[in-house]
Amino acid sequence: MRLLLHTCCAPCSVYCIKSLRSENIEPTVYWYNPNIHPYMEYKARRDTLKEYTKNIGITAIFEENYGLREFCKNVINDLENRCVKYCYRVRLEQTAKYAKENGYDAFSTTLLISPYQNHEALKQIGEELAQKYGLTFLYRDFRPGFREGQNEARELGLYMQKYCGCVFSEEDRYQKKIEKDKEVSIKKVNNNV
Repeated sequence: MRLLLHTCCAPCSVYCIKSLRSENIEPTVYWYNPNIHPYMEYKARRDTLKEYTKNIGITAIFEENYGLREFCKNVINDLENRCVKYCYRVRLEQTAKYAKENGYDAFSTTLLISPYQNHEALKQIGEELAQKYGLTFLYRDFRPGFREGQNEARELGLYMQKYCGCVFSEEDRYQKKIEKDKEVSIKKVNNNV
């Protein structure tokens, strides 16, 4: 089986690649992530993946598309559903398209390792695109290996991001702090009145 593995970052790929290799599946890593912002975050994740794939001797393809404007244009009207309606779909569609055009039999994604992602939506979109492109969507529930992969990534000194990828997921990460800072600011203003 020739498998194209969409890869969001090096830490998420560690366990996925190890697991696939244990099944005698040698994936080709595919970087396409126009949802990751700001640019320095995009660059850090991409460059870490480049170094990691080189170190483990795996073929990797990097499709450059920072895509901030396109991302914003496509998610602005429904921010709460951006992952399912845009982020998953745009990345898996490009992966499936590339796989079809370049002779792969199947595609998958490292997003399937995250306990924070919507697996049912990923599986549904993957299967829909597999049918559209005449491929197989290789679904694996990699979540049981999430902590193991993260620990190995830390041991390897890989860059470990703190949020999913887009600026809105970074905002979600800080939401409690944002609310607390706002309360403190309001109290200060009210006490000075």
